Amino acid sequence: MILFRTNPILIAAAVIPAIALLVYVYRRDRLEPESPLLLASLVLYGILSTAIAMVVERIGSFLLSLFVADTRVLYYAILFFVIVGPAEEGAKYVLLRRRTWDNPSFNCQFDGVVYAVFVSLGFALWENIGYVAMYGFGTALLRAVTAVPGHACFGVFMGAWYGLAKRLDAAGKRRRAKTCRILALGMPAVIHGTYDFIASIEITGYGWIFAAFIAVLFAVSWWTVRGLSKRDRYIRRW
Repeated sequence: MILFRTNPILIAAAVIPAIALLVYVYRRDRLEPESPLLLASLVLYGILSTAIAMVVERIGSFLLSLFVADTRVLYYAILFFVIVGPAEEGAKYVLLRRRTWDNPSFNCQFDGVVYAVFVSLGFALWENIGYVAMYGFGTALLRAVTAVPGHACFGVFMGAWYGLAKRLDAAGKRRRAKTCRILALGMPAVIHGTYDFIASIEITGYGWIFAAFIAVLFAVSWWTVRGLSKRDRYIRRW
């Protein structure tokens, strides 16, 4: 396995950014911190989601290549907004809901953010190890400030709507809860697709466009985590 042939320093460089973000989000869970076993299982679910997403992406990419040339902007738009974004965020969401929706520990709204970020960073951690093993330390540094926190941000948006959906569902507001669940999947998929699409374009000044997008994404996610943490509440049955 490539993992065991890789320099331990490279593995550490791939893993440490994800662990740092996991610790940050965990510490923001001020009402009732989650079980380490539950959180560890969510990281493993995130790793599992990479395999599911990979299969869906390969099938989708193959079908897309039959109809659209990979040299056209349309190809990349469909690839990232219709295939990659929904596949990766969908895989995370399906496993997130399977593991946590009916779990008794899901008793605070901010728990949704914690759970989603742990699944997302499990995905990012495993993906990052693969990239770093293939491309080296420079890739580790670049992804430490882009892709890894990017996945954490996708998880923040997923978790914000997921936690609200759980609270609304517990209050008997099922239609509103369903809308929030759709947003918990749809919003991170669109943001993920936008991230990948901007990163793939090759026009003058695109680097600044990507940097600006990243800065806004990180700022809004940070503000969202802080705000939801401060306003966290217990989920109570009606």
